Amino acid sequence: MIGISKLYCGTVEPSDALRYGRMSSQLPSHLLQFSQDKKPVVVWNITRRCNLKCVHCYAHAKDIAFENELSTEEGKMLIADLAQFGAPVLLFSGGEPFVRKDLPELAAFAVEKGMRAVISTNGTLITQKMAETLKKIGLSYVGISLDGMEEINDRFRGVKGAFNAALEGIKNCKAAGIKVGLRFTVNKFNSGEIPNIFHILEDMDIPRVCFYHLVYAGRGSNLVEQDLSHGETRAALDLIMDYTKSLHDRGFQKEVLTVDNHADGPYLYLRLLKENPKRAEEVLELLKMNEGNSSGRGIGCVSWDGAVHADQFWRHHSFGNVRQRPFSEIWTDASDPLLSRLKEKKKYVTGRCAECRWLDVCAGNFRVRAEAVTGDVWAPDPACYLTDAEIRQSV
Repeated sequence: MIGISKLYCGTVEPSDALRYGRMSSQLPSHLLQFSQDKKPVVVWNITRRCNLKCVHCYAHAKDIAFENELSTEEGKMLIADLAQFGAPVLLFSGGEPFVRKDLPELAAFAVEKGMRAVISTNGTLITQKMAETLKKIGLSYVGISLDGMEEINDRFRGVKGAFNAALEGIKNCKAAGIKVGLRFTVNKFNSGEIPNIFHILEDMDIPRVCFYHLVYAGRGSNLVEQDLSHGETRAALDLIMDYTKSLHDRGFQKEVLTVDNHADGPYLYLRLLKENPKRAEEVLELLKMNEGNSSGRGIGCVSWDGAVHADQFWRHHSFGNVRQRPFSEIWTDASDPLLSRLKEKKKYVTGRCAECRWLDVCAGNFRVRAEAVTGDVWAPDPACYLTDAEIRQSV
């Protein structure tokens, strides 16, 4: 996760994170990516069921009942363990999390245990009443997926009317006083919609947007050819930075982030090095605090059936199941060679990653994407768009 607004627009300084000691338990949410202990943010896919048919769904979600989902009580046991372990954030996801009727009860329990509870959703099921319920229980944030304007979004989401229903969900969250943001997965099909997403951000006064790079997992495995080329990715990042800066300069304080490609950090730094060298050095310090991709260390995933994964895209490898052992025990067990190596992945990456000047700020990028394309977990991430000259440039 790269904070474009934090880094490029200078809304965060290195001293901001240092002031809190850089411990996950002490940092406010907007500084959590700069934590030193990297206690894991945990994504819990509470269901595989979904009312939409998104072409890039990493969970292969369908609108049918699936067996073997963790029960409400099993979920509360998981939450209690995560809270005691010190996981700072629990992100409820799916499928579509709102198809589970006990979602408010589970989110309320997480808040009672002192965790930040957030929800990742398509937004189409957030009624006014539900939004008011979420506000009462103290939910921290709702991220709602939009992948373009109506025609593009509904084609991408597989259901006509999904765009307008998501907008209603956004309006209901805002009316209830819940912090809400947009989630947008960038690909060839919709990259031209990036300006429109910024227009929605401004017109609807939405405080946050996350632009996700495509990950080749689940149904997204069929979209490798729809991923942006390296040149198109660079152009998209420049566009995102330009629009973020425009909003900032006009007094609109929006949080803009990119997710799932840590080459964005060095790319942003190299652009700033030409425009504002002093700020560039501060950004480099923040990027080193961020430490790059954190799958298996600073982020983890629990599936609907209790299986524990390095992140929500890595479902073909489980480290254990919370029905047999607590997450905290599984996560700290060094006997699984993949989990152990992911916590120190910079030692094991190969090729241009191993030789890259930016390894300390990228950590080898997304291992699951490298494995999907090459079959080798430690091969270079094919989505890294930095040139050979850029990775050899001295820091």
